[in-house]
Amino acid sequence: MQAIIRNEDRYHRESDWLKSSFSFSFGEFYDEANRSFGPLCVFNEDIIAGGKGFGAHPHREMEIVSVVLSGRLKHEDSAGNSAVTTYGGVQRMTAGTGIVHSEVNPDPEEPVHLLQIWLAPQTRRLEPSYETSVFDPESARGQLLPIVSRDAAGPGAAAIHQDVTFYLTVLDEGMTVEHSTREERLLYLFAIDGQAEIEGIGELFKGDTLRAAGLSRLSLKGGAGGGRLLLLDMGAGAPAGGGEGA
Repeated sequence: MQAIIRNEDRYHRESDWLKSSFSFSFGEFYDEANRSFGPLCVFNEDIIAGGKGFGAHPHREMEIVSVVLSGRLKHEDSAGNSAVTTYGGVQRMTAGTGIVHSEVNPDPEEPVHLLQIWLAPQTRRLEPSYETSVFDPESARGQLLPIVSRDAAGPGAAAIHQDVTFYLTVLDEGMTVEHSTREERLLYLFAIDGQAEIEGIGELFKGDTLRAAGLSRLSLKGGAGGGRLLLLDMGAGAPAGGGEGA
């Protein structure tokens, strides 16, 4: 199975301080046929205006990853954690038995652009925890750089309680990269910006996604102007349901 979902087919909403695009059912957007893909149940792209953000709110039984693409994102939670993350940083929060957190843009003027990604955990009733990891974005140029992984796939990769690895790649025009996996695994590929060609499948442009199962190999080539892509390689375990809030 391979399916390309175009940017215009995501759910888009905009307020005076927030622009969001949802790839799965979330908040006021509900589509019974589009609640999850394996353990992945939220994949949101957010642009938050300066000085704004999501105030304190609770979560439980979810692995929540925030990948900052530009700007700064500040996290605070009920366990006493506090951190500011920029591009080259990832936040991973295990909500477990329950945690309250906030995510805001601490810059008074510049927006923050991020991806927020939720996955069901492999084990329930975990103790809540939080981690910030830092990687060199240039290390993703021309290769698939692990930035989140259950198996601690490399320096700068955040840990996660799910059978998944997140890879970031930066491809200049004409640059190629290949990924090998097992056919029983699921692949979720998101075009952060620019464009890329997927051998034998098609092209991705900014905001497009490939969902694939049954592939053992994925070959990518940077399109005109190059681009950034995020790849999730995950087991096929199914979550309980989609996202319920911000």
